[in-house]
Amino acid sequence: MSAPRRVVALVDGQVQGVGYRWFVRQAATGRGLTGSATNLPDGRVEVVLEGPDDDVRAALAELSGPRAPGSVTSVEHRDEDVQAVPDFTVR
Repeated sequence: MSAPRRVVALVDGQVQGVGYRWFVRQAATGRGLTGSATNLPDGRVEVVLEGPDDDVRAALAELSGPRAPGSVTSVEHRDEDVQAVPDFTVR
C-alpha cells in the first residue's frame, strides 16, 4: 500500500450543473478515498482527495478523463498535509 496523500484540485470548464461533483464522489469512494467536491462561486469545482497515493493519482487522472461529465478545460492541483477526513462530502 502506498503512503497517504492529500490533493486539492481546482477543476475549470463547464463542470457545474452537469453531475460532475457526483461523478467525482463515485470515482473517489470507489477507490476508498475521502475528501470533498464543492462548487465554487467562480464556476470551478474544488476537489479534495485523501488516501493512498496510488489511488489518489488514479482518481486525479479521472477528473479530466473521457468519462468526466461536462467539459473540463483544466485541472490544477496541489499537495497539502493529510488531514484524515472521515468520508467524502459533496457541497
